[in-house]
Amino acid sequence: MNKLVVFFTLCVFFTMLMPGQSYAQDESAQKWHYLGEVYMMFPNMKGETTVRNLPEAEVDAGVGDILGHLKIGAMLYLEATNDDWSISTDLIYMNLGQDVKPGVIISSGDLTMKQLAWELAGFKRITPWLDAGLGGRLVSLNVALDLETINEPRSGEASKTWFDPIIIVRSNHVIKEKWLAQLRADVGGFGIGSDFTWQLQANVGYRFSELFQTTIGYRYIGIDYDKGEGVDRFLYDIDTYGWVVRLGFNF
Repeated sequence: MNKLVVFFTLCVFFTMLMPGQSYAQDESAQKWHYLGEVYMMFPNMKGETTVRNLPEAEVDAGVGDILGHLKIGAMLYLEATNDDWSISTDLIYMNLGQDVKPGVIISSGDLTMKQLAWELAGFKRITPWLDAGLGGRLVSLNVALDLETINEPRSGEASKTWFDPIIIVRSNHVIKEKWLAQLRADVGGFGIGSDFTWQLQANVGYRFSELFQTTIGYRYIGIDYDKGEGVDRFLYDIDTYGWVVRLGFNF
C-alpha cells in the first residue's frame, strides 16, 4: 500500500506540472485517427488466491519468477480518436505457472493460471489535457492449485468469468509534436463483478514518425474478487504491477 500511495502522489504531481496544451487544432480536427500497440509487461504479483475449499495460497512473485514460468502471453491495445471522443480496447492474455509461498498450513505448492482480460472504453475530451470515460472489463480466470499441506496433499481447479464496470480519467500530452506523456487511473467492480478493482498507468514515449512510436511506463492493476463458499469458493485478491514497453503504429 505504501508503494501505491507514493506512485499515486507522483502521478498527481506529474499531472500538475504538465502543460495545458495538448493536440493542436487544425483543419482535420474532427477526423478519426487510429493507434495500434503491441506491448510487453514485466510483472510482479502479490496477493492471495484459492479455489473450492483449499487453504488460501499466498503469491509473492517477481519479474524473473513470472517470466521464467510464462507459457504464453499476448497484449494488444487499439484506439480510435478525434478531438472530442475516443474509443479504446485493451486485451491481455497470460498462461503461467508459479510457486506458492510457504505458510503455516501450506509447506509448498504450485499455481497454474490462465488469465484473459478484455477492456472496452469510451472517452470524452473535457479539457485540452483531460479525458473522462466509462468502460467495462471482462475478466476470465482459470486457477489450478497443487498444494502440500501439513496434513496431506490437496489440489483443486476452478474457472470464473465476470464483468467489471469502470470509471476512467486520463491525461494525454504531446510535447513539441514528438514526446508523449499519459497518466491514467480507473476504478470499478463495485460488487457487480469483483468486489473492487483499480488501475494506475504512467507512460512516456517518443514518436519517431507519423507512423511509428514507442513508450515505456509503469502499470499497477489490483483485482479483489471473492465469491462463494466451500467447494464453490473462488478467491483472487492479487495486485499485478511492473514496467511496460509498447510499440505503437499510427494510421
